[in-house]
Amino acid sequence: MDFRVGNGYDVHQLAEGLPLVLGGVAIPHTKGCVAHSDGDVLIHALCDALLGALALGDIGHHFPDTSDEYAGIDSKILLSRVVAMIRDRGWEIVNVDNTLLAQKPKIAPYILQMRQTLAEVMGITPDRVSVKATTTERLGFTGREEGIAAYATCLLRENR
Repeated sequence: MDFRVGNGYDVHQLAEGLPLVLGGVAIPHTKGCVAHSDGDVLIHALCDALLGALALGDIGHHFPDTSDEYAGIDSKILLSRVVAMIRDRGWEIVNVDNTLLAQKPKIAPYILQMRQTLAEVMGITPDRVSVKATTTERLGFTGREEGIAAYATCLLRENR
């Protein structure tokens, strides 16, 4: 039996008046992510982790921000396409672990919903999806609320 680990990272600038979507969940906030898609930084990092585990490149390679096809797209669609690529190659997701870095808004009230949403899109149970959040103690671009970042790690198992 073969296993693969993947890591992903993404960051988006925050701007007033834009919607904020994290982990497939709309979060009430005065700022949202500046992006070609819906700007879901958590899903983008997760896609990169899954793709990276199988050396399939990154999200920008498969869904370029220069393509009108992906303008404003719901990142859950991108995640479902990445999961299909993984499964088409004979692999399954064992678990994923995600960390959001944001000074505001507070993420804790939305974590369960994010876990459930991500699990549903990936076709796994929520106990295989971890979502954590931390501030950067007002340091750096996340601490100044200029942007939001996410890290993701995944473990894949080959189906044999």
